[in-house]
Amino acid sequence: MLIAVMLLLTVSEPLLAQNPTATPGTKAAASRFYLKAGGGYFFSVFPGQFPDVGPYPPHDVRSTYNPANGQTTTVSDKVLTGSYGEGARGGLSFGWNINRFIALEGTVNYYRSKENLMTRQLTTVQGSDQVAGSIESNGYARAFDFAPGIVMSPGFEKLNPYVRFGMVIPFYGRLHIETDATTSTPVSATVVAQTTIHREEAVHPNITLGFQGALGLTMPVGQRFDVFVETEYRNVPAKSKKKEVTRYEETTRVVNTSNGAVISTQQRGLNDLSTAERNTDYVTTLDAGSNTAIGREGTQTRYKDDNRAANELKSYINIGGLGANAGIRFRF
Repeated sequence: MLIAVMLLLTVSEPLLAQNPTATPGTKAAASRFYLKAGGGYFFSVFPGQFPDVGPYPPHDVRSTYNPANGQTTTVSDKVLTGSYGEGARGGLSFGWNINRFIALEGTVNYYRSKENLMTRQLTTVQGSDQVAGSIESNGYARAFDFAPGIVMSPGFEKLNPYVRFGMVIPFYGRLHIETDATTSTPVSATVVAQTTIHREEAVHPNITLGFQGALGLTMPVGQRFDVFVETEYRNVPAKSKKKEVTRYEETTRVVNTSNGAVISTQQRGLNDLSTAERNTDYVTTLDAGSNTAIGREGTQTRYKDDNRAANELKSYINIGGLGANAGIRFRF
C-alpha cells in the first residue's frame, strides 16, 4: 500500500506542477537538497527494571546493623525501575527531495540520557543515624547514531505537515556507571577501618538496529529557511557485550576512634585491579566454564581465573522514547 502511494505521488508530480501554486519557479520545485539542524527532549515510554551492577541488584535497600551481635536487619527494599530513553538529543540532517511529496533524509544524532539510580544500599547503626556502610550506583547512556528515513508530505508552500519513518543505526554507544561506596569495619574496641571507593565503568553494547517515526510541520521564515517542529518516537533496544572499569579509587584508613588519629592508610587504584576485576564479558548463560567470582579478600574480589575477563549475564536496555524536536532547515 505504501509503495503504491509513493508511486502515485511520483507520477502525479508532473501534473500537479501545472498548478500555478507549484510551478517550476516555486521554492518547492527549486529546492532539491536541504540541511537541517535541531534538537529536542525524549521521555521514557516503557520503563523496566535496571540491570544488575556487578553483584548488586537494582534495589534500594535500607538496613540496620546491631554492633552487639553483628546482625543486619533489612528495614525496606524497593525495586528500581526506569529507562535510558529519557534524555536530550541533537542532530544534523541532510535531505534530498525526490519530488514535492517525497524526500530521502539521513540524520546523525547525539544522545545523552538523564542519570538514573541503579542500585543503593544504606546500612546504619541500630538506634542511630551513624552510617555503617553504603553503596550507590548511578548510570547514564551516551550514543551517536545514523537515522536514514523517508519523508512524505502534501507539498504545501506555507504550513506543510509531514510524516517521517525509517531506521536507527547506532554506531557508538556506552552505558556509563559511577559507583560510590563506604564501609566502616571494627578492628578493635577503639579502632575501625574506614574504606571509601569510587568506581567508574563503561558498558559496550552489541550492534543493534532500531526504528523511528515522526509527525511534523514546517513553516518558511525566509527565502531559503524554514523552521520545523515534530513529535518523534524511537525504539532502540541494546544488549550488553562487554564492560570495562575506567576509573577506580580506593582508600582505607585505620582510625583510632578515641582521638581520631589515623594509624595507617592503604590505597588501591585502577592498575591494582586484576584482569577479571577490570573487564567483563557478558554471556547468555553462566555454567561451570564461566569465569565467576569465588570469594573476597578484603575489598578484592577473587575469580576462578583472575587473569582473564569475568563473565556476567547479558543485560538489556532501551534508549528509545517519545519526544519533541524543533529546529531550522536550509534549502539549497
